[in-house]
Amino acid sequence: MLDRPPVFTIPQPRTIGAVNWRGMWELYLKEVRRFWKVIFQTVAAPVITSLMFLLMMVFAFGRGSTQIAGYPFEDFLVPGLVIMTMIQNAFANTSSSILVSKVQGNIVDVLMPPLSALELTVAWTLGGLTRGIVVGVVCGGIMALFAHLHLHNIWMIVYHAVAGCLFMSMVGILAAVWAEKFDHMAAVTNFIITPLTFLSGTFYTVDRLPDWAQFLAHYNPFYYNIDGFRYGFLGQETTRPLTGVIVLAVLNMALFIWTYRMLKSGYKLKA
Repeated sequence: MLDRPPVFTIPQPRTIGAVNWRGMWELYLKEVRRFWKVIFQTVAAPVITSLMFLLMMVFAFGRGSTQIAGYPFEDFLVPGLVIMTMIQNAFANTSSSILVSKVQGNIVDVLMPPLSALELTVAWTLGGLTRGIVVGVVCGGIMALFAHLHLHNIWMIVYHAVAGCLFMSMVGILAAVWAEKFDHMAAVTNFIITPLTFLSGTFYTVDRLPDWAQFLAHYNPFYYNIDGFRYGFLGQETTRPLTGVIVLAVLNMALFIWTYRMLKSGYKLKA
């Protein structure tokens, strides 16, 4: 009796559905694993830098009974340093991931899978958010050894931490898509991100500035983020807390639409 020939089954195409949840999740995990593998560079290094800022500023300007807004200088300084470190690292995560992939030529590994512009936007943005939150938690824990962390409104802390990191994650995507080389990204960081961060009240209250500088500060989105985050800890603000909440919500929605449309168009990504 002859053996029957083997029966081969034709593989069927996988049904993805309206949203490729699995693909989006895997891209998000890729972004998290990317910064987690070099945790000393992506988490420990910025935390140490922020700690050096704290110690330097306290030793240089905050020794003795120096107070700002009724709090010891170091207690006032910590929330600003923490949120500044968070948003800068959220920006660094998305910007470095995309730009390195473009320069090395492996951005096609992300563009070829069945991932829509919406799914790319969400996965990349959440990757930056995750790094920002991780850095913020570690940074706050370390700085609590050198200053007292007050707690006024936990929801304002969480909102501004998440909104700020989402905002900078999407800015990082936009900058990386636009940039063609590392010099372009360095220009964005050195001439836009860093100045706006340092001039937003990280180390001082904006009401100490001249009238013209206070006027300009109200057009700086980083000001609302840092001021609202500090309000969550100290209950002290230089503008209405609701104003900052609305500004960041509108800004994030606008950036999300802008990022989605840029990725959908294939601008500087697809030949």
